[in-house]
Amino acid sequence: MITQIATNLEDLGVKKGDCLLVHTSFKALGKGVTADEVIKGLLSAVGDDGTLILPALSYSIVTQEAPRFDIKNTPACIGYLPNFFLSYPGIIRSMHPTHSCAALGKNAVEFTQNHYIDRTPVGKNSPFYMLKEYDGKILFLGCTSAPNTSMHGVEELVEPDYLYGDYLEYTLTNYDGKSYNATYRTHGFHRIAQRYGRVEGLLNQYEMSKGRVLQADCTLMSAKAVWQKAKEAMEKKPYCFVEKI
Repeated sequence: MITQIATNLEDLGVKKGDCLLVHTSFKALGKGVTADEVIKGLLSAVGDDGTLILPALSYSIVTQEAPRFDIKNTPACIGYLPNFFLSYPGIIRSMHPTHSCAALGKNAVEFTQNHYIDRTPVGKNSPFYMLKEYDGKILFLGCTSAPNTSMHGVEELVEPDYLYGDYLEYTLTNYDGKSYNATYRTHGFHRIAQRYGRVEGLLNQYEMSKGRVLQADCTLMSAKAVWQKAKEAMEKKPYCFVEKI
């Protein structure tokens, strides 16, 4: 199963040495596959010189009512595979109360070490932003491209009027067990529906591919192309990836 996953990923366009950010729907892969096989298949595809990154978002757990984030113990709120990956040997999680990522591989430290500096969800020190600097790729494994968190980073560059919400103070606990307080600017999206899948229409055949991994429909995108073309589109039309509701 691990070999098949790796082969399917290679057919999709994943290469040895890639920095790969993966959004997942574990159920879409089909019956009989384990989370461990999926992670090992992803790691096999990027190889020893690659880096695997999974969002470990906790925005529905770390809230205004419960503003506490523990880098070792706060679970992700976005599904089974990210939580499995958080328990994987050797992973490093970035420090952010609502939009952390977990990484494993050659550049895992570089991707995660400075996220604590940011005071917005997807700032210039986040793994999402750094992915384009490493010419990385975004994989939607069994899910559509709608949950494309990188698009929040594009929005932070353009700063449309719908983007930001309140400032909130959080208590964060690091790997050493030390806690401290920090204030972050949250995203707002009041009466706004996200339509991030529209970015697919901006990408050419060299910047995006589609295929299958096991039973899952998948989309692979160039992170650099997503950030560049989405930013250009938003500068012309700030609401092009959202709708008012």
